[in-house]
Amino acid sequence: MAVRPSETTIRSMFACSLAAAVLAVLVSPVAWAQVAIRAGTVHTMAGESIADGVIVITGGKIAAVGPAISTPIPPGHEVIEAAVATPGLVDARGTAGLTGVFNSPHDSDQIEPSAAVQPALRAIDAYNPRERLIQWLREFGVTTLHTGHAPGKLVSGQTIIVKTRGNTVEEALVRSPAMVSATLGPSANEGSGRAPGTRGKQVAMLREELIKAAEFVEKRRRAQGAAAGASEGAKDAKPATPPERNLHLEMLGEVIEGRVPLLVHADRAQDIESALRLREEFGVRMVIESGAESYLVMDRIKASGIDVIVHPSMQRAVWSAENQSFETAATLSKAGIRVAIESGYESYVPKTRVVLFEAAIAAANGLGFDGALSAVTIDAARILGVDDRVGSIEVGKDGDVALYTGDPFEYTTRCVGVIIEGEVVSRVAR
Repeated sequence: MAVRPSETTIRSMFACSLAAAVLAVLVSPVAWAQVAIRAGTVHTMAGESIADGVIVITGGKIAAVGPAISTPIPPGHEVIEAAVATPGLVDARGTAGLTGVFNSPHDSDQIEPSAAVQPALRAIDAYNPRERLIQWLREFGVTTLHTGHAPGKLVSGQTIIVKTRGNTVEEALVRSPAMVSATLGPSANEGSGRAPGTRGKQVAMLREELIKAAEFVEKRRRAQGAAAGASEGAKDAKPATPPERNLHLEMLGEVIEGRVPLLVHADRAQDIESALRLREEFGVRMVIESGAESYLVMDRIKASGIDVIVHPSMQRAVWSAENQSFETAATLSKAGIRVAIESGYESYVPKTRVVLFEAAIAAANGLGFDGALSAVTIDAARILGVDDRVGSIEVGKDGDVALYTGDPFEYTTRCVGVIIEGEVVSRVAR
């Protein structure tokens, strides 16, 4: 006669089975999707486009790319067909994930209004990977996003680089911190008698903060050197007190030491020139963002060797951006300045834009197809320092691909598929 196990025994058996299942998931290798894409045209951004091309993605990385006639598709790969394939688009600067789809306080974490200088604010602590706006951008082919605290404060906080997928920030993260966001111009003035209230005060405050950071770095370096000397038994080693922890100065210290670039939002030519003077004075890595009047100081920008993340082509031409042009990206590019195109940030709707559309307008206004696609793929990746992983379709890079029904910049074209590291993350027609 069968004996019915007790309730306690059943619970114990269930607990053991559950533990075994969890352990199996934890120790088993990642089950990467195996995908092959066959497209009428593959824009690799690493050379000539390929007609009737094949892209093979294995283990999350691009394993092969070439003409279909000479690029076999390995067994076990899902085959996806499309008219046009491009690298996943790279949005060189936005605030999505801190900015939400609604124009409401509960999903607007992009600006902290309590102080003018806040480099310690980490974008990684504010980014929401489940934000509907991330999905929206992804469905147009954006696979990599440089996002974080918005312009509008003298130093508003840090930025990060993420993939537009994942349920946690760790799953999405590519780099943190990516840059420190600063603003020069009227939008960074505090008003109501608070500093800064003028351009002169803005630059003086930023200079003062960078001097403090340089002193902090030097004091820390001396203390570390003294400690190293003492550990090696140096007779003349003198003890040095390390500086107390200071998140504010530690982050600006990363800028001073050249590990993290200073991203300066500046539209007026005079503000861009102020940024360039600070760069020359402190020797920091710098990227200019927006740059509505950057075409007026192209020679100085080019001589400095810095890159420009150009304002969205269709943003409102008001206030400091009143002299922006549809041709800004083309003008800078023709002058030999590397450019990318951003989705940017606006305090009112739409709050974020889609770089695919912004690049299309730039393409029609002198940048051309190749220049526009470069500005939202490989050149954007180079400016962000992640071109070893994204921005082009090359063997060894991440398997990030966007699929379109035709020319990506044509109004009637739809994005019909998006793949990130071999995973098909969208099949919606946008």
